[in-house]
Amino acid sequence: MKHMKTVLVAIALVIGMTSAVQAQDSKIAHINTQALVEAMPSYKGANAELEKLQKSYQAQLTEMRTELQKTSERYGREVETQTDETNIARQKEVQETIQKINEYEQNAYTDLRTKEQDLLKPILEQARVAIQKVARAKGYQFVLDSTPGAAGVIMADGYDLMNDVKADLGI
Repeated sequence: MKHMKTVLVAIALVIGMTSAVQAQDSKIAHINTQALVEAMPSYKGANAELEKLQKSYQAQLTEMRTELQKTSERYGREVETQTDETNIARQKEVQETIQKINEYEQNAYTDLRTKEQDLLKPILEQARVAIQKVARAKGYQFVLDSTPGAAGVIMADGYDLMNDVKADLGI
């Protein structure tokens, strides 16, 4: 029985030492994925497309609001010369127009977010694949995201893959 305990302790020590040696052999690198993605030409193109779409929506909203303001001012000037029924109908029309503008604004925001996700998904995937490719080629077992505010990164003093991944992507 005592001999069995000694053997088990010896096995535990060997396993523990092997794990410690393997942990020391683990190579860890870091990369600021946000900076990488922002440096990619495809990101710049996607960003330009999103800005163009946003300006289009903003122009439409400005036009709708200007038209509403003109109509409201005209109705305000004519309130004394119109019947109560007409004034009530006009008030309802203005409220409906305000609601339509708000709905358009919400739909535009949703459409912009959807378009952003659609455009960024392949770019993020391309970055991820390039990071994995370079990390594996250089023998790194772990790559941490050193983007400021990224979860899980306490310190990033290891090798920075940024230049290698940019070179792989031709940036």
